[in-house]
Amino acid sequence: MPPPSDDARPDAPRHTSAADPLTVTTASPQDWHQVARWAADEEWNPGRGDTDCFHPTDPAGFFLGRRAGHPVSAVSVVNYSDAYAFLGYYLVHPDHRGQGLGLATWRAAFPHAGVRTVGLDAVPAQQATYRRAGFTPAYDTARYGGRPTGGDTPRPEVVPVAGTHLDALAAYDRLCFPAGRRGFVTRWVTAPGHTARVYLRDGAIAGYGVIRPARTGHRIGPLFADSPQAAEALFDALTACVDPDDEVFLDIPEPRRAAVALAASRGLTPRSHTVRMYTGPVPPAAEEHTFAVTSLELG
Repeated sequence: MPPPSDDARPDAPRHTSAADPLTVTTASPQDWHQVARWAADEEWNPGRGDTDCFHPTDPAGFFLGRRAGHPVSAVSVVNYSDAYAFLGYYLVHPDHRGQGLGLATWRAAFPHAGVRTVGLDAVPAQQATYRRAGFTPAYDTARYGGRPTGGDTPRPEVVPVAGTHLDALAAYDRLCFPAGRRGFVTRWVTAPGHTARVYLRDGAIAGYGVIRPARTGHRIGPLFADSPQAAEALFDALTACVDPDDEVFLDIPEPRRAAVALAASRGLTPRSHTVRMYTGPVPPAAEEHTFAVTSLELG
């Protein structure tokens, strides 16, 4: 499959030459902390602890391009199952664009997905480029942000995530996501700085959500729930944990009108949008339960 062209601008050392060959290798967690800083410079607003949760999901799926030993490009191709992978962090420093470095990094990384369906979230300007690489648009995802207002009083059905919930929580997550990701979910709901809540109905999980500190404000993701009422209760419980002056952001698949209505009812407004695209058939998931995706970088 042909790769798209360079499409982002991370920060990186600038004292390399076009004569220096590009070397693409798998990236260590320490390497990826640098890439996360690049993403922050691009105003992607990553969570402050994302790398420690993301990287162990598929350590062989994070790739860094170097020239003269200095990082200049990156991409992740994270395999979740035998059928599904997700591509993110496609970054090339502006001083090194137009030299084929993004293409070379893509070519080195993309075979890691094998025959799996691959998903990604594309900026609109690059949609045509990704189409040429074999991706088909599925829907838009809108980022909503603002200072939450108008929340309801706490609901007794919403409780903090406990160790006893983890098995059932992973099973619920699998209903909502195209692959099982128990290890990731466990890290995500227990990571330092992350606040996780579940919605219980008759003792069974009917929704869950996580809020985490980001470079700017906080991000909610995922927010999965059986009903708008459960999603509202989870949203209010999560946002009650942050400073009222902080902004909160979440990424909503635009077909989810109930999710858009929830964000609007709490005073959040659209800030940007991306296009979810896939290379093939997507493993089934209960899309109607998605009120906010986990991450634009890892799906």
